Amino acid sequence: MQLWVGLGNPGAKYAANRHNIGFMALDRIAADHGFGPWRKAFQGLTSEGRFGSARVILLKPETFMNLSGQSVRATADFYKIPPEAITVFHDELDLAPGKIRLKSGGGHAGHNGLRSIHQHMGEAYARVRLGIGHPGHKDRVAPYVLSDFAMADQDWLDDLLRGISDGAPALAAGDGPRFLNAVSLRTAPPRASTGTKPPEPKPAATQTAPEDTRTPLQKLADRFKR
Repeated sequence: MQLWVGLGNPGAKYAANRHNIGFMALDRIAADHGFGPWRKAFQGLTSEGRFGSARVILLKPETFMNLSGQSVRATADFYKIPPEAITVFHDELDLAPGKIRLKSGGGHAGHNGLRSIHQHMGEAYARVRLGIGHPGHKDRVAPYVLSDFAMADQDWLDDLLRGISDGAPALAAGDGPRFLNAVSLRTAPPRASTGTKPPEPKPAATQTAPEDTRTPLQKLADRFKR
């Protein structure tokens, strides 16, 4: 069994915030793959489904970002899920918008949701880092992550979420490269060739002189006719 956690803040006020991209990712996965209805449990909302033989619990903590670890710990304890089987989807300031990275273990880099999970679960869990870009100065970070995605962001955001959903079965199977490739096919699809291959040059026509059937006497006579 696996636990996939999306980070965000509860309520309509925050629903479209950059900070809530983790919630958005889990919502898309649940809708596209026929997961069960969201239910209140463990200080959050949970939904359950399968990818083949892999059973996955989705969790959106409703404790607000800074206390996310409480909900994660309560869920993990109930289902007896170790940190190594937990994957957290979260916004990442240090990645350009639409970029994605997988990471296992390591620090929380100042992310308050991850910091709380560290305090309750340690650092051995996996992360799906979802790039939202950086506002340029640390003093602008809080209002930036707590503001809604702009209209100009909608195309890449939709591509990213669709790619995550496409790759979810691979992620559940532990195939990180295939998961990332599925996302890439949505966010950076291969371009179809628009050019046409030039036609192969045709070999130049060659002409062979007709066989000379004249007798030596005729050839000599022809020379004097000129």
